[in-house]
Amino acid sequence: MTKRVALYARVSTSNGQQDPEMQLRELREYAKHRELIIVDEYVDRMTGSKDCRPAINRLMGDAYQRRFDVVLVWKLDRFGRSLRHLVNAIAELEALGVAFISFRDNLDLTTPFGRLMFQIVGAMAEFERALIQERVRAGLRNAKAKGKTLGRPRAVVNIEEISALREQGLSWARITHQTGASKGTAQRVVKACASRSGNA
Repeated sequence: MTKRVALYARVSTSNGQQDPEMQLRELREYAKHRELIIVDEYVDRMTGSKDCRPAINRLMGDAYQRRFDVVLVWKLDRFGRSLRHLVNAIAELEALGVAFISFRDNLDLTTPFGRLMFQIVGAMAEFERALIQERVRAGLRNAKAKGKTLGRPRAVVNIEEISALREQGLSWARITHQTGASKGTAQRVVKACASRSGNA
């Protein structure tokens, strides 16, 4: 049975790689060699450090619709923002019954060897996450030992100002804009003041 394939390419306009055609041309040739039917081509063009990738979002949405059986990318680093994101995205595709092939990396998850390689990559991602978590915990322990206060600073709320503005009939949006307090905080302040007044 002939399989349907989606091609994905990504270029970065910040380093002059503005034309994805080189990636797509090689992917088309590979698909033709494997007798895969190309149903769509997804291309992301990133500017600078901006991480906006509408094409990959559309690709994942189409994967849920089972528009294709295989995702073919030019290279792993073109598809994943990080090792963890790459592993999660491929695992998501696999759960949907969509295979994954990286042309330049010779990674083909339609084969037993390719699936073994993916398991190794997944283990590396877990190891990377464990290292990051340990670094964060060590940093928190160090900060606590030095007497630093952890967590977000407590917001300073002017109770009288919020109550007075509400009594003047201002909307919650105007009050939050003027005082910098969140809507929930402003509402709690007014409710508490009203409760105290009622008990006085």
